[in-house]
Amino acid sequence: MSQPVEKMNNKLSVEDLEDLAQGAAFLGTGGGGDPYIGMLLARHAIEEFGMPEIIEPEDLDDDATVFTSTMLGAPTVLVEKAASGDDIDLSINKLAQFIGKKPDAISPIEIGGMNSMIPICAAARMGLPLVNSDGMGRAFPEIQMVTYNVYGVPTTPAVIVDEHLESVIVETSEAKRAEDLIRVCAIQMGLSVMISCYPLTGKQVKNYGVSGTIGIALGIGRALVEGRKRGEPVQAMMDLLRSTKYYNHCVELFDGKVTDLRRETTRGFSIGHCHIEAIDGSGDLLQLEFQNEHLVARLNGNTVAIVPDLISVVDRETGQTITTEGLAYGQRVKVIGTSAAPVMRTPESLAVFGPHAFGIEEEFLRIEEIHNLV
Repeated sequence: MSQPVEKMNNKLSVEDLEDLAQGAAFLGTGGGGDPYIGMLLARHAIEEFGMPEIIEPEDLDDDATVFTSTMLGAPTVLVEKAASGDDIDLSINKLAQFIGKKPDAISPIEIGGMNSMIPICAAARMGLPLVNSDGMGRAFPEIQMVTYNVYGVPTTPAVIVDEHLESVIVETSEAKRAEDLIRVCAIQMGLSVMISCYPLTGKQVKNYGVSGTIGIALGIGRALVEGRKRGEPVQAMMDLLRSTKYYNHCVELFDGKVTDLRRETTRGFSIGHCHIEAIDGSGDLLQLEFQNEHLVARLNGNTVAIVPDLISVVDRETGQTITTEGLAYGQRVKVIGTSAAPVMRTPESLAVFGPHAFGIEEEFLRIEEIHNLV
């Protein structure tokens, strides 16, 4: 019997990185930073330090110390100003020094885009295992929008490092306050910074993380490769998603051409909207709103998917995910909506990263309910 797509072998191969990056780009729902740049960073770290071991959350001792490693900023800046490696090391080492504990493992804080790759760099450089889990099963723009925060894990202490190896340590008792302070620091530091935050125990990773997401991202990438050989990459990807434990409710929301786009970098985010007209000439219009990541999709004014469920834009021919900073007029795309992990849909989670958290005056409705998938 084959193992579930969520489970991993002990190690990735260098050849796996491209597939992993493609899958993580999809789960990033438009954000998380450019996965191609992240892949190059991970490949360089592996060539220098070796491939880190991949472990499952259940392999962690309850009292193990687990650090996250992530980049924060606006995607429009991250594509031009990536990590050096020394900034990754400094953020982790300063956090270890501050709390008086060295990490036993590294975990992604989100599985989207570049931030699926940065933890590989960190684990390789530190000689530590990488946990097949993350804190949201997608990407989100703000540091408090993490399952660990929802269930009481302190966001701080957090160490922020810029490309000049200047650093700031933030310590506060309230997660949204941590986001506000970190965002101000990030803006002052050029809106592309390395962070290590949410120091975790093994028990907290097991209880509150979204497990198996590195394995799922790798599975998505592999499905796209196989689907391209058959001329149906989007269908192959959706078939894979339907076999997973979180993303099993997925639907093609729209097939069309980008006809209007507004995107600006403001308040430390890439914010805007994208209008897509139906490819079949019917006149149907899909409108996407995003804040780094896509938040809501409306078809002819009616909501067809909404945060925290996933909304991703892919090239209609290749299935390649198009990030929000990569959207352009005239692109022919498909928009895919996917269910979020159950832990992301609880009342406690919706209070932190449901529609109202983004100023959207709508209630969350599960994608399977909107499209009668149940």
